[in-house]
Formats: sequence, C-alpha cells, structure tokens
Amino acid sequence: MGLLNKIFGNKPAIEKEEKFIPWYRLTTIQQLDEIEKESFNRPIAIFKHSTRCGTSRMALRQFESHFEIEDEKVKLYCLDLIAFREVSNEVAIRFQVMHQSPQLIVVKNSNTIHHSSHYNIDAGLLEQFA
Repeated sequence: MGLLNKIFGNKPAIEKEEKFIPWYRLTTIQQLDEIEKESFNRPIAIFKHSTRCGTSRMALRQFESHFEIEDEKVKLYCLDLIAFREVSNEVAIRFQVMHQSPQLIVVKNSNTIHHSSHYNIDAGLLEQFA
C-alpha cells in the first residue's frame, strides 16, 4: 500500500453533503384518501419507484439531487410499487394516470395536475405547482 500511496497520493475521499429529502412512505390505499384531502392545502407529489429497475433508481437519484423546494410547499410521497402493487394500481385508477415506472404524479385539489415518467421526471418542475 505504501508504494500505491506514493504514486497516487494519500488523498482523503471527498465528502458529499447529505441532502435531506422529506419523503413520506405511501404504503396503504387509505393514505390516498388523506392525500386527496391534503392536496387542497398544498400540492402532493407521488414518486412511483421500482426497486428492481435501474432506470427508476437513476430517476429517483436525479430527482433527489435537484429537489430544492421547502417542505411546506409540496409534500412528497414515495411508493415502492413492487412491495405495494395494489396501492400503485389504485393510484393509477384514482388519479387517472396510466401506470409507468418510474413515475411522478402531482395532485392538487384532488386532481392530477402533472405527471411524467422515466427521464422526463424533473424535480425543478415542482416549483411551478407550489
């Protein structure tokens, strides 16, 4: 190791500042009733995430890295659609959005006001709904 340190240097790893994302877990159909009610006070964003999909993982990371909105302006829910398939299906029915993964759905006044999927998911767009 001494030789490698001399060649490449013994530089400390660059530490990234951890960003706090105020996620709420969406795990029950009953929560959708609460989401509809809450959406009259502030927009609700539901991120449908597949834990088995690399594209979904990448979209989630990108979303989190660009998320800059204050907690009070938008409430974020994350749905593990593999573990909670029936909730995912009910989201599609209730908010009239064809299921995709990954997917971002924004609800305001109990109506879907935005939805996007895959590489079109953009945390910056949430600012216009807040």
